[in-house]
Amino acid sequence: MPTYTPPTEDQLFILHEVLKVQENEALEGYDELTPDLTGPVLEEAGKLGAEVLAPLNAVGDGGCELENGVVRTPEGFRAAFDLLRDGGWTSLACDPDFGGQGLPGILHAAAGESHSAANMAFMMFSGLTLGAYRAIHTHGTDEQKQTYLSKMATCEWTGTMNLTEPHCGTDLGMLRTKAEPRDDGSYRITGQKIFISSGEHDMADNIVHLVLARITGAPEGVKGISLFICPKFLPKEDGTPGERNGVVCGALEEKMGIHGNPTCVMNYDGATGFLLGEANRGLPAMFVMMNHARLDVAGQGLFQAAAAYQAAAAYAKDRLQGRAVTGPAAPEKSADPLIVHPDVRRMLLDQKSFVEGARAALLIAAEINDVSHRHPDAEKREEADAMLGLLTPVLKGFCTDKGFEMTVEAQQVFGGHGYIREWGMEQFVRDARIAMIYEGANGIQALDLVGRKLALNGGKTLMAFFEEIRGFIKAHEDDEMLARNFLSPLKSASKDLQAAAMYFMAEGVKNPNNALAGSTDFMHLFGHVLLGWAWARMAVAARAGLESGEGNAAFYEAKLRTGRYYMARALPETALRLARIQTGAAPVMDLPAEAF
Repeated sequence: MPTYTPPTEDQLFILHEVLKVQENEALEGYDELTPDLTGPVLEEAGKLGAEVLAPLNAVGDGGCELENGVVRTPEGFRAAFDLLRDGGWTSLACDPDFGGQGLPGILHAAAGESHSAANMAFMMFSGLTLGAYRAIHTHGTDEQKQTYLSKMATCEWTGTMNLTEPHCGTDLGMLRTKAEPRDDGSYRITGQKIFISSGEHDMADNIVHLVLARITGAPEGVKGISLFICPKFLPKEDGTPGERNGVVCGALEEKMGIHGNPTCVMNYDGATGFLLGEANRGLPAMFVMMNHARLDVAGQGLFQAAAAYQAAAAYAKDRLQGRAVTGPAAPEKSADPLIVHPDVRRMLLDQKSFVEGARAALLIAAEINDVSHRHPDAEKREEADAMLGLLTPVLKGFCTDKGFEMTVEAQQVFGGHGYIREWGMEQFVRDARIAMIYEGANGIQALDLVGRKLALNGGKTLMAFFEEIRGFIKAHEDDEMLARNFLSPLKSASKDLQAAAMYFMAEGVKNPNNALAGSTDFMHLFGHVLLGWAWARMAVAARAGLESGEGNAAFYEAKLRTGRYYMARALPETALRLARIQTGAAPVMDLPAEAF
């Protein structure tokens, strides 16, 4: 089975040489993010991932078991969850008033990579909990916060998100789960939810379900949806779990991957629920959790690709097959290692350049998220929140589409062995596949991007993104190497993105299908520009590192060469995506439905 090596050196490079987090005095807590803090934290996070969670990945693939309404998690999961909880990893960025450590979210994001890459299914238990924590922290009453948050920050109690119903997925306006008011201010929740990750398990004292339902007499459609806190055990006055609530797991889904996390059918039979936020305003409250989850899922796409790439690179350097066309690279051996072959190198560089570029892009997004919460200037917080809203569907859709593609390429490096379970590669492929579907299928992310996010603030947020790239290019255009290898490709790709946006503004008004037919292409175009910008920023930092004569010269040189590959081989895809977009809706919509 594959082993896992935490990407600590790369993460520290991004934090301290690209983003220079410790110099950002405007953000609360960033002055504490010195290498003396971030280094040990990321090293310890990496140890937990490599030594505890990665060995359980294949174990978890054996799946969970449902016995009399109780889900038994795979062997070793419970002890590992205790280590995650006791180590304070779940509470790293949570509010100190409610059991958290109050550190910036960017550090939590970096530390979480080693855990999720090592064992994606396992980390879903705590990831969903922190999303529910944020929803209650944002919309809960003081009493609700006191009751739930400290226990959820530490994952003594875990959390879930209950949206989907058998007849109702993306179109939440169709949901049928009912909420009947009671005299004591609580509600009686009745209905069924499906596809509920971590809906039932044996690793926490309580499970706090956030449930979308319609209050009796509420308007039809999404305007009549409310959000409720519906715990597995009703808390007693002393805060401990009390009476069992009327919510049970009726079945576990048999699914393609993430077997270590139970995907539950949850039956609500007159369960007691407590309104979270305003009545009929459930979706804005739930979107606090969903937007958090979508960035987490973007990370899952990257992290599975990163773990698969590590295994593929190691295999390619070890496996002997054929001879280099230019002559034997290892004449003393029976054959040369796979890595001598150009097409194998192409696959590995596809993976490596995506993984490193996406890692930087996600940490850039984590910093923007911190600005939206920690900057003292309210206007800066609002601008950052809008920028994060624009980038979230891009990151979720692009990183999971490409992440899955990269796990397949990693599997391909192994040849036939990649198809055999004992090597572990087919699990990466199966686990990565869900990330393209859940928390809003990627087609929905693309529609959200084109239909809603481009027009955000009258287009000012998109223009701010373009201005950020223009300013970066101008600041470094005097460096001939950077201009030739990084800035020129970035400028060309950015122009493709602007041209696509202008096409949507001009043609989408005439026929909305012209925009919607090109939405996925636009999401990928945007994703490539975002990663191209991240790579250009890393190139500036790597060049500065080389010129300083300090640090790891081999690391900096590899960074520049990998970046040049991305800019030369991956980024030109923006022209293809633009050409597709500009064909409009006709090629997509012309064929009659009955001809399919």
